[in-house]
Order: sequence, then C-alpha cells, then structure tokens
Amino acid sequence: MFPRRSCLALPTIARLVRFNGSSSHTGALLPTRQLESEAPAPLTEEEFSSMIIHGRSLYPPSYHPRTHSVPVAQLQFRAYHHQVLELYMHFVGHAAAALGIPISRPVYLPTQRSLWTVPRGPFVHKKSQENFERKVHKRAIKAWDADPEVVDRWVRYISRHAMPGVGLRVTQWKRAPPGIGQQMVDAAVGKTRLGSGADSVKALAEKIVQQEL
Repeated sequence: MFPRRSCLALPTIARLVRFNGSSSHTGALLPTRQLESEAPAPLTEEEFSSMIIHGRSLYPPSYHPRTHSVPVAQLQFRAYHHQVLELYMHFVGHAAAALGIPISRPVYLPTQRSLWTVPRGPFVHKKSQENFERKVHKRAIKAWDADPEVVDRWVRYISRHAMPGVGLRVTQWKRAPPGIGQQMVDAAVGKTRLGSGADSVKALAEKIVQQEL
C-alpha cells in the first residue's frame, strides 16, 4: 500500500520551515503533520458489514480465506444471456461476503450450444431452410468452512432474490455427528430377528422343524 500524501503543499511546508527557523522564540512551535500515516488495523467482518459505504455494490465482492478447506456447498447457475448471469454472480458474491462464507471465484463452465434447422414453409418455400441457435451459459461457485445454518440462510436469500432468466442448482454436504454408524447398526439390528431373545429363536426353530416333519 502506498503511503498517504500530506494535505499540505510543498510551498506551504517551506514557509512554515522558514518561519520556525527565523523565530527566536523556541517555546512555541507550530504543530507538524506526519508525512506518512501509520498502517490501519485490519477490520473485522462485523465492523466491515456495519460500515456505510456508498456504492459498495459497484466494487467486486471480498473473498474470505479458507480455514480448513472443508467443502459445504456447490452452486451452479445457467442462463441464456451472459450479462444477466454475470450480474447475478456479482450479487451472490456480495451476499456470501456479508455472511462471512469463504467462496471461490466464479468458474466458467463449457457453454452448451444447440442448433435447429427447420423449413421456412410447407408449400412454396419447402426447400428453403432456416437455422436457429441457442446458447446456455454456465457458472459454478463452491463454498467452504461454513455452518450449515449459515449456508441455508445464504441459499434462501439468493433464491428469494433470484434474477429472472437464471437457473440455480444447489448441492450441499452436511456432516453427520460422531457415532452415527453405530446408531444405524443398532437400528438395523433392532428391526431384525437377531435382536430377539435366544428362547424365542429356539422356539421358532422347533416350530419350523415340526412343520417340516
């Protein structure tokens, strides 16, 4: 970052230096300004979000750094017009920055191109054909290291303020609590006959043998 320039012009500074040097009274000196200001302390997310910055939406969104690189969601966008898609991606990036969600920059996916050839008319112009083309532009964003509730709030917000002509598909990954495997095994065993007592199993076996004999 470049140092902040002084508000005083060079002729003004020269006059102040001459005045201080020619004065015989050394007790009263004019206050001098520092030419280089100290580096400002970094702002926290709460401080940055609470600041009123006019025209903040005109600037690119701020991207938070990843802490553990654990993926939590992936968003795919589709639209026929890339101008509308870029504007919506800009809005989604600002929404993620306000919620403190580390996201990637928009990834450009391959554009899907479709062509159709149809005859101009059924009678006179049946040998004349006309071509039509449609392009589907695609973008993707991936999010990391965020709480599932925060991601759900982010998805609901951008879905509520969705732009017409832009399709959205969300894929979320949620982490199960520790011990979920043992809980699933216990639930499966409880629904089978293996979880019943030995006496009931022995009685059922004797009943089957008598029916077979």
